[in-house]
Amino acid sequence: MGPARSYHSFAAQTRRYFTRPHSAVPDAPLGGPAAWLGAQLRIRPKRWQSTLDAGDVDALERAMEQVRRAGLTLEEVTRARFPLPDLSARIAGWRAEIERGCGFMVVRGLPVAAWSADDAALAFWGIGHHLGLPGAQNPQQELLGHVTDYGEAGSDPFVRLYRTSANIDFHCDAADVVGLLCLQPARTGGQSRIVSTVTLFNQLLAERPDLTPRLFEPFKLDGRGEHRPGSPPFSLIAPCAYADGTLRTFYHSEYMRSVERLAGGALSDDERAVLDFYDRVAADPAVHLDMWLEAGDMQFLSNHCIAHARTAYTDDPERPRHLLRLWLSLDE
Repeated sequence: MGPARSYHSFAAQTRRYFTRPHSAVPDAPLGGPAAWLGAQLRIRPKRWQSTLDAGDVDALERAMEQVRRAGLTLEEVTRARFPLPDLSARIAGWRAEIERGCGFMVVRGLPVAAWSADDAALAFWGIGHHLGLPGAQNPQQELLGHVTDYGEAGSDPFVRLYRTSANIDFHCDAADVVGLLCLQPARTGGQSRIVSTVTLFNQLLAERPDLTPRLFEPFKLDGRGEHRPGSPPFSLIAPCAYADGTLRTFYHSEYMRSVERLAGGALSDDERAVLDFYDRVAADPAVHLDMWLEAGDMQFLSNHCIAHARTAYTDDPERPRHLLRLWLSLDE
C-alpha cells in the first residue's frame, strides 16, 4: 500500500464537491439545525464556539515538533504524521456540528502571536487533516491561501476579491468546508458574515414558490479566465441539489451575475429574480450572522449549507490584515 494521500488536487476536489445527489425539488420548508436565523444563533454562541486550552495547545506543539524532527514539508504532512490523540474527541465534535449541525464552528485560542507564521500554518494544516482532507484552492494547486490586500484593483474581473480590501458578496467555495485562521485582523472592517442557505431556500419557498424549481436547474457561472482553452468561458452549475432530507447549495452571487459580461451570458428574468431575492434576504441582519475574527481564531464553514461574505476593510499599514484559508473534503 502506498503512502496516504496528503491532499486533493483542485480538479479532484471540485469534482467531489459538485457531485451532489439529487432526487426531488422540496415542496415544504426544510427543518433541522442548519435552518437557522442569525438572530437565534447570536444568543446561543456556545453551540458554535469552542476555545482551546493550554493542554490543547501543548498537544498541537507536540505534533508540530514531531513534523519538524521528521523534516516533513507541508505537502508530506498527513493525519498520521500529525497525531492529536488528546484532541480527537473535540475535533470530532466540531466536524459533527459542521457536517450535521448548524454548519459552522469558530475555534478560538491558537497562540499565533507566540508562534512563527510557518508554525501557525503548520498547526492549521494539521488540524485540517483531522477534520477532513485538505485540497488545492485553484489550478495553481495553492494549498493554504493567503487572504490579504495585495493592492490589486477590485474592479478587474480577473482579480480575486480576497486579494483586495473590497467587500465580498455572499458565496460558497468549491469544497465541503472552508477554514480561515486569523493571523492579524484589519484596523477597521473585515467582518465575517454568514447565512444559512437552507433558510434562504425556505424564505424563497414561502414568498416565491414559483421560483424554487429554478434553483435545481443550471445557472451559468463566470469562469473568470480559468477555463481551459477552447472551452466556454463559463460553466453550468445548478445551485441546489436535494436528496435524503438534505439540501446542498452552491451560491455565488458575484460570479452568477458577472457572467453577463460574456457573450451568451445574459440572465433570464427568473435567474435575476432568484439572485435578487437571495441577496436581499441574506442582507437582513435578522437572517445573517456577523462575527469578528481576532488573531488566533479559526472559522470552519460548510459550503453546502452556508454562504459567506466579508465587509470591506481598512488596514493598519504596519500590521495589515492577514488570514490563512484552507479547503477541506469531508469524505477523505
